[in-house]
Amino acid sequence: MGRRKATAGPARGSSRADHGVISEIREKHKLELENLTLTKHPFRTLHFFNLAMLQYLKRSAAYILSKRALFVLLTVMVVIPGVALLVTDGLHKKHVQEFLNYARFVLWWVSLGVASSIGLGSGLHTFVLYLGPHIALFTIKAVQCGRVDLKTAPYDTILLKQAPSWLDKKCSEFGSPMYPSSDHSVMIPVFDLLPQVQLEAVLWGIGTALGELPPYFISRAARLSGSELEAVKELDVAPSSEDGPIASTVNRTKRWLLSHSQHLNFFTILILASVPNPLFDLAGIMCGQFGIPFWEFFFATLIGKAIIKTHIQTLFIISLCNNQLLYFMEKELIWIFEHIPGFSATLPSVIAKLHSAKEKYLSPPVTVSPSQMEDKQWNFSFALVWNTVVWLVLVNFFIKIVTSTAQDYRKRQQDIEMELITDSSPQNHSKTN
Repeated sequence: MGRRKATAGPARGSSRADHGVISEIREKHKLELENLTLTKHPFRTLHFFNLAMLQYLKRSAAYILSKRALFVLLTVMVVIPGVALLVTDGLHKKHVQEFLNYARFVLWWVSLGVASSIGLGSGLHTFVLYLGPHIALFTIKAVQCGRVDLKTAPYDTILLKQAPSWLDKKCSEFGSPMYPSSDHSVMIPVFDLLPQVQLEAVLWGIGTALGELPPYFISRAARLSGSELEAVKELDVAPSSEDGPIASTVNRTKRWLLSHSQHLNFFTILILASVPNPLFDLAGIMCGQFGIPFWEFFFATLIGKAIIKTHIQTLFIISLCNNQLLYFMEKELIWIFEHIPGFSATLPSVIAKLHSAKEKYLSPPVTVSPSQMEDKQWNFSFALVWNTVVWLVLVNFFIKIVTSTAQDYRKRQQDIEMELITDSSPQNHSKTN
């Protein structure tokens, strides 16, 4: 008995020492990942990013070689005829160019929707940057000209480094107004304006639905492997007193959503996707973690984001910029002022000010002479500031992609190192023996 106790003591002490060494190594790995950024260690981060890209290319090449018969068939049936149509001249050239215009149009708005779901790495919404201003500019232009047939084609919208053709045209170039005017203001029904911007809005909504798939697939893969995502683990931790009121409220909402995960179904996902909801990423993670079928999650997200939510936002922007809303506000203000005692005497001057503000709001832009343009070419403009902000956001997004890719690659290397250290520890050897 004494020998067993004497041998048990050193073994227990060595196991504690091994556990301390492993904990120390894990802390060192965690600190290394936190410091692996382009701002702290740019060359090391780029090194791991290049290794990750090389590994991805090797896997892609291996997959293509394993499916080479399928890729050869696709090349013969699609790539070669497509290149031939692009290179050769003929009557088909116009149709090919039209197809390319539509393809670029679809790719642009769907990509903006995907970027909106991932927040461009900073939470900045592409609806505010692109789709919302596009709808607002088209509505104001249609009200100015009294027509909705401003586009030369459905793809005549804001694109990358390209403005729509109707933006800088004079109203006389489109023809006489098609909608009657009253009191020098044009009345265009909201549902006559909606079809003119509906296609790009729906495409943007489809992109937002596609952008919600990665959290679902990552969570689903973690569930199938028997692990749990960090986003779900963090919700099990008690809230800290250092968190601000907004952060604590968001965390409490996330925990409530996690505790009611048994109610996740098609209609719950549809409701969450149909309203502006910053917690929908967590809903996608939970759907993958708790085994919600893919098609149920995707169709509910697609209907909610591409149809319901998109049309709510589009109708709101159209109503905000349409002359009918200004007319309604004017009518309601006049009715309120008429029922205020002693205000009826000043009512005509208030109405005149409202009319002048409305005419200034709906007046077409003033043409600038070339000499004035040369004098102002070095001045800061709204477009310059806008483009600068967009490019800064895109650069920030690229930096986050490089950092995340490098950290993921290094994390996999650390996991392999930890497995080797754990397998080679004396405690595991004693268990195997």
